[in-house]
Amino acid sequence: MTPGLPPDLDGQVARALEEDIGSGDVTAALVPADRMARANVVTKEAAVLCGRPWFDATFSQISREVRVDWRVDEGADIAAGELLCTLEGPARAILTGERTALNFLQTLSATATAAKRYVAAIVGTGCQILDTRKTIPGLRSAQKYATRLGGARNHRLGLHDAVLIKENHIAAAGSIAAAIAAARATTRVTVEVEVENLDELSQALAARPDMVLLDDFSLDDLRAAVALNREHGSPVKLEASGGIHLNNVRDVALTGVDFISVGSITKHIRAVDLSMRFES
Repeated sequence: MTPGLPPDLDGQVARALEEDIGSGDVTAALVPADRMARANVVTKEAAVLCGRPWFDATFSQISREVRVDWRVDEGADIAAGELLCTLEGPARAILTGERTALNFLQTLSATATAAKRYVAAIVGTGCQILDTRKTIPGLRSAQKYATRLGGARNHRLGLHDAVLIKENHIAAAGSIAAAIAAARATTRVTVEVEVENLDELSQALAARPDMVLLDDFSLDDLRAAVALNREHGSPVKLEASGGIHLNNVRDVALTGVDFISVGSITKHIRAVDLSMRFES
């Protein structure tokens, strides 16, 4: 099921086109204005296709005469060498939109692909993969959409929709308990606190946040944290973070934590290798 599109999609595309086109595409202007063209987009590697709406919006904002015929659904697994879509319309418009459209498609496909790999690695454990705020500036909602498409769950969209109390917040507030109490007194959103050891976890559990983030815990300490949490009458949700990669994510999930947050699915991505070629 395709997740809902972000409301700022058209604005993201408009800003990207303004950045690229500036005062005008002086190279595309070398092509006769009435020249029509047909082009194909092919992937050179396997991935999860993500970003069709951004690709389409790029060309619709340049010229309504460009038609995009998709051969692959949003969210589908694609194989190396597969034809993704065919474009037809004014050659100038296709040339002008090529890079921006491909940038969106290859970046969001990379994000969805990374998310899906992590989700697949923990299937059957009962744990869920969370994304983070470690996104490309200006593309937060786009990458959050892509991680959902890959099967991950969105965590915080920004600083406004959940409290995450970290080391500096605790130092400023005076203690874990004081920071959580202040959060409860000032907001109704989810309250999460980050802890770095089992002693801090005990302090956090006594103060009753909604979630606790276990930062850089070893596997043994994660198991101990899960056991300690279960000893409390009303366990909170536990999130593991730090040092997570595909080779150890399943081991982390099997400790019994509820969530694993993975910043790399949005910040350490490598764009999927796509190619657009005009038909002669």
